[in-house]
Amino acid sequence: MRSRPRLPAWTATLTWKSAVFITVMCCALAAILGTLVHVSVTRRTVDDARERALTRLTTATRAYEAGEPLPRFAGVDPAALPAALRALAVGGERGTVVADDDGRPTMWAAGPADGRALAVRVDYTTGAETIAGLDRSILGSSVLAIGLTLLVGAFAVTRVTRRLHLTAQVARRISAGDLDARVDDPRTRDPSRTEDEVATVSGALDTMASTLQRKLQSEQRFTADVAHELRTPLTGLSAAAELLPEGRPSELVRDRVRAMRALTEDLLEISRLDAGNETVDLAVHELGPLAERVVRASGTPTEVLIVRDATVETDRRRLERVLGNLVANAHRHGAPPVVLTVDGPVVSVRDHGAGYPAYLIQDGPQRFRTESGGKGHGLGLTIAAGQAEVIGAELVFTNAPRTTDDPDAPDGGGAVARLTLPEYVRLDDPLGDRDDPDDHPDDRLGDADGRDDPEG
Repeated sequence: MRSRPRLPAWTATLTWKSAVFITVMCCALAAILGTLVHVSVTRRTVDDARERALTRLTTATRAYEAGEPLPRFAGVDPAALPAALRALAVGGERGTVVADDDGRPTMWAAGPADGRALAVRVDYTTGAETIAGLDRSILGSSVLAIGLTLLVGAFAVTRVTRRLHLTAQVARRISAGDLDARVDDPRTRDPSRTEDEVATVSGALDTMASTLQRKLQSEQRFTADVAHELRTPLTGLSAAAELLPEGRPSELVRDRVRAMRALTEDLLEISRLDAGNETVDLAVHELGPLAERVVRASGTPTEVLIVRDATVETDRRRLERVLGNLVANAHRHGAPPVVLTVDGPVVSVRDHGAGYPAYLIQDGPQRFRTESGGKGHGLGLTIAAGQAEVIGAELVFTNAPRTTDDPDAPDGGGAVARLTLPEYVRLDDPLGDRDDPDDHPDDRLGDADGRDDPEG
């Protein structure tokens, strides 16, 4: 079965459709008006020529009946007389017809004359030229009118489509997280101006964005306030828990207090990320050793596979936070083995569990939503995604396909989180070869003091 050819994308635009509609309507209108004018003028011109020919025929008939010489424009059975008109006259009737006479348009009139045809002719050249000139004028004026109408229509439609494109652009910015984006159509700002449909849509979009922004800011302030207010009582509760005598009840209390403190710190970090006021401390690091350090600090049996090491310019603390959350999430919600792979500027963390749920792959991580038996709050991946955005990295969540190497893996083959970092490109510097590429000045100061970077 042959597929229908697809039209170019620009043929689906409103401007193109409007131009085609205007052109078709103008052509149809010009054709109708031109036809009406042509028929009217032609009929009037032919009637005038016919009246003159019949008048001459009457004059010639009187002269023929009186036996007087015929005028020069009359004759009996002239050779150029059309056959149809000759037959009509021989049959005893009078008639007229327009025909060529030696290449010149001529109006013929004929009547009976003793079994023969008495005919007269009138030069119809002026009338034919008048009709031809009228047709040319109609055609030229139609083309001019269509062109002008098309230009004016395209200008008017383009102004509308430009405003629609601006509205769509703002809507995309809002969906991408820029809640400060507004259309600000002049017709919505000025109450004295009448709003059209585009202004109504723009105003509704601005109102929706403002309402959404206020609600989100209110939720962010509430989350930040709650987290800040919980910090003080949790600090006291943690100190009090340490004073409890050793035993199973005290261990449970300390465990819950630690969980609440971790949750509070996660909420505070999410609040800072939502506020968008985070600043990054960029430095050049070797990605392989940094990933190995994260795995060692996590204390988990994670396999580190370095396919190709790379140098990246990033915020080490935030990158370690992202990788640490990904590794912890893989062990908490996935199944072993968990593999962290460094392939150039791309770091992937894969487990061999049931994989990510469909909503997470499609829409990204959502706080306080999890489908892994109710464990966790969905904040670890949310923080990882937020910190990745801050350092300019791309974090993608996918599920690995099932392979023959994993015969016991469930459908999906495990969850894969892939982090792509901006790679640092070194310039040819003769002094650069003498320095350790991961030896940042701040790191050297920290090593000289015998202390680790506090941000690490």
